[in-house]
Amino acid sequence: MQDKAPGDDAMRIAAARAALDEVRPGMRLGLGSGRTAEHFVRLLGDKVKAGLRVVGVPTSERTAALAVSSGVPLTTLDETPHLDLAVDGADEIDPGLRLIKGGGGALLREKIVAAAAERMLVVADAGKVVDVLGRFPLPIEVIPFGLGATRAAIERAAGRLGLSGALVLRQRDGKTFETDGGHFILDASFGRIPDPDGLAATLDSLPGVVEHGLFIGLAEAALIGRGGGVDRLPPGG
Repeated sequence: MQDKAPGDDAMRIAAARAALDEVRPGMRLGLGSGRTAEHFVRLLGDKVKAGLRVVGVPTSERTAALAVSSGVPLTTLDETPHLDLAVDGADEIDPGLRLIKGGGGALLREKIVAAAAERMLVVADAGKVVDVLGRFPLPIEVIPFGLGATRAAIERAAGRLGLSGALVLRQRDGKTFETDGGHFILDASFGRIPDPDGLAATLDSLPGVVEHGLFIGLAEAALIGRGGGVDRLPPGG
């Protein structure tokens, strides 16, 4: 049953603080994007100033700027191709720890960093937990060239899976939104996605699709901030 608790900042901070307990000296960390992940970066910065030695790989230019201002030393995946732990947020989390991510537009870098990490830990407020993915529109990152053809291919592929809904080209400040990699994002309002694995495989096969916001088989656990504290999914995981 989806938790109806409001996604307020206290819940996000509680989840971020719980994730900080999993950080050990010398760790190579993936630093995620979004409000809860940003709380984690700020809290991590406080620990670094107190003497904790870690290094981070940011998943977006925004996260990189926040890490620098918080005093967290940074590296790159070229210099540090294997990470110990990635801490990132999510737009939705289902009971199988499948995620929808990409509301902030950093899904490609987020997935690369998550795949490079030994473990991925998700931090979120209770409002992000759902029974079935799809309430949040699915971000699909696409190459600008051939946008119309790619959109049509996505619509056909989704239809074969029994999915339909608007594919909206993301805008920001009156202009087409561009990711840090110079790509566009189509936000797909499919509604409930009964087979996320099948949809992910289908989108992976389409030319023009760079990446999508279905994160499957990447998260080891999720720390969920609620009104009464923090829950871990799966329990004991």
